[in-house]
Amino acid sequence: MRSRSLRLDLRAAAPALLSAAALSLALAACGGSSDTTSTSTSAGAGSTATTSNSAATTGSTTLQLVAYSTPKKAYDALTTAFAQTPAGKGVTFGQSFGASGSQSRAVDSGQPADVVAFSTTPDMTRLVKDGIVAKTWNANPFKGFSSDSVVVLVVRKGNPKHIAGWDDLIKPGVDVITPNPSTSGSARWNILAGYGAELKEGKTPAQALAYLNTLLTKNVSVQDSSASAALQTFIGGKGDVLLDYESDALAAKKAGDSIELVYPQQTLLIQTPIAVSAKSSHQSQAQAFVNWQWSSAGQTIWAQKGYRPVLQSVAAQFAGKFPTPPGLFTIDSLGGWTKVTKEFFAPGTGKITKIEQAAGVPTAS
Repeated sequence: MRSRSLRLDLRAAAPALLSAAALSLALAACGGSSDTTSTSTSAGAGSTATTSNSAATTGSTTLQLVAYSTPKKAYDALTTAFAQTPAGKGVTFGQSFGASGSQSRAVDSGQPADVVAFSTTPDMTRLVKDGIVAKTWNANPFKGFSSDSVVVLVVRKGNPKHIAGWDDLIKPGVDVITPNPSTSGSARWNILAGYGAELKEGKTPAQALAYLNTLLTKNVSVQDSSASAALQTFIGGKGDVLLDYESDALAAKKAGDSIELVYPQQTLLIQTPIAVSAKSSHQSQAQAFVNWQWSSAGQTIWAQKGYRPVLQSVAAQFAGKFPTPPGLFTIDSLGGWTKVTKEFFAPGTGKITKIEQAAGVPTAS
């Protein structure tokens, strides 16, 4: 068994430098882990770290956005564009990004938030249970999901280990990187994608769990706290394969990193929730932003940043950018988040928790 290391994501995002965009977009008529987080303040046109914009100088609204780690660049673009709309006039954003579970627990413990965006639905329902997010958060045409993605296998340029699918990950000598499921929403998507893929191939639940046991104890060498940290580990030269969000991998490839994306025949559709905090002092502005990111303009930005739009008219425009694996499945096919969270990730009793504990991997959230 390999030694395990848990690396903390110590990247601190610099304050977002927001450029003027001549956008005049109407509000869409829609129905509506321990990790070091990065924080920044997103202002309107012409702002820098030391120069305030018109919204700041007129004492306008600042919304606190608390989100999971990977979509920072997407939210930078979204908040910038929203600030140029009539609904977003005078609105600035404070932003905090980190591992999804860590961010959810931080808000649950009192971190101020007007808008929350997580990797997994359980991170949202934790806040619903404690009255921080309304029970009706997903009562809209998009079921509360801001965008979609899929789990992909990220390999070195040229794919030197000839990785084609899930079974290749457990071959001897294949070094796999994936985050820690105790802290990272991405890690849970990755693990469940592998489990579901085995079931899709005709394996029994026991055989699928045995596959995960082999993967996690014999082939995974590093489990960072978040998807962003895991990507940096891989880009830094560690590992043969990274399990990751498609969106994260597309952004890295666009940035010039020497990687390729492998779409396995069977993989999991990632659906990421967004909601307004019931504790927000700026409910109308926060809801306006959430609604706007579901507009054609907002969903186009999501697509441009590598995320699959949930607005079908925009999804159709970008269909060529996002392949559809033939065996694409959803979390519902595995019984839904309530079932899989209890079965696989419950502290002390979950099947994956036990595998991790036996392997000496930290499982405290």
